[in-house]
Amino acid sequence: MNELSFMDKLLDGTETKWVELDSVFDIFAGGDVPKKSLSKVETKEFNIPILSNGIGDRALYGWTNKAKIEQPSLTISARGTIGWTNFVDKPFFPIVRLLVLTPRAGLNLKYAYYFMKTIENGYKVPPAGIPQLTKPMVKGVKFPIPCPENPKKSLKIQAEIVRILDTFTELTTELTTELNARKKQYNYYRDQLLSFEEGEVEWKTLGELAENLDSKRKPITSGLRDAGDIPYYGASGIVDYVKDYIFDGDFLLVSEDGANLLARSTPIAFSVSGKSWVNNHAHVLKFETYAERRYVEYYLNSIDLTPYISGAAQPKLNQKNLNGISIPNPSPEEKERIVTILDKFDTLTHSISEGLPREIELRQKQYEYYRDMLLSFPKPEVAA
Repeated sequence: MNELSFMDKLLDGTETKWVELDSVFDIFAGGDVPKKSLSKVETKEFNIPILSNGIGDRALYGWTNKAKIEQPSLTISARGTIGWTNFVDKPFFPIVRLLVLTPRAGLNLKYAYYFMKTIENGYKVPPAGIPQLTKPMVKGVKFPIPCPENPKKSLKIQAEIVRILDTFTELTTELTTELNARKKQYNYYRDQLLSFEEGEVEWKTLGELAENLDSKRKPITSGLRDAGDIPYYGASGIVDYVKDYIFDGDFLLVSEDGANLLARSTPIAFSVSGKSWVNNHAHVLKFETYAERRYVEYYLNSIDLTPYISGAAQPKLNQKNLNGISIPNPSPEEKERIVTILDKFDTLTHSISEGLPREIELRQKQYEYYRDMLLSFPKPEVAA
């Protein structure tokens, strides 16, 4: 798509008028939901979603029985995820700290949504106190209306921009749906491959299968914490990059943080390679072969470690309990077979350089490029 020729052809010599947002939208601020009209779960009576300033599914606060906004609208987060814009095409109730933009005649709401996404990180919010986006800050935002002297043609131009961008977003949605299906498939096969009938294989403790290198770990000093290119690992992954290292090779790190293990919000066990520094929030395990290490990694990430977590105030997986975890121990050949299958699924569902995650990232960048190109209308010299 040639940027200049396409936009010139689309606009066909017409000008773009930049207007203030409150001239094309009615802008509302969310409010409190009466307690008697609030339900944490959807029911036959309480079936109107209550939306907050969260992103995606986290925006759902609860359910109520009466909508405050009936027509399709845009919402903008005023706190926390400031500026994040969402397209809502069903009746809903906006809670406090959520701004709502309801369109007036002559405006394609999806077109407006795509434009507002291009500026959602550009709001200037005073740093004093708790940062908050307010209605007065939003209403003066400049908004582009192509061919304003001909409303019918303007809507046609808006619709064509929406059609193109919808194509990209639909492709990303399809890929994301495919990825979710593959993740479920991966979890199913992982659980099947790592489940054994009683007496089918011998069981060993993790302490028998791996060498625990925790004793070789030492606290990092302030000098060694200087910025470098060597990864410094914690309970859930890289937390910094430093100039020195303790370990050099292939290891399995297992989170010691009990809260993380219970919530399973980040990987429980993850492999690392090369030079590294590991703090005291992750155990360091060494295995004789790649298959041994990956097999144990897959197994630990598939089971509930709650029985091995101790401590009430600060729960954690200590070294004694870690070494005592029971692991099914099939033959080396069977471990290699299992790891080969799961590695293929893992690459497809998690790799950021291969597989679906990489494809989704590329499609998202492609969408953002064309979105910004299609919505970069010329501004008046004064505005520029």
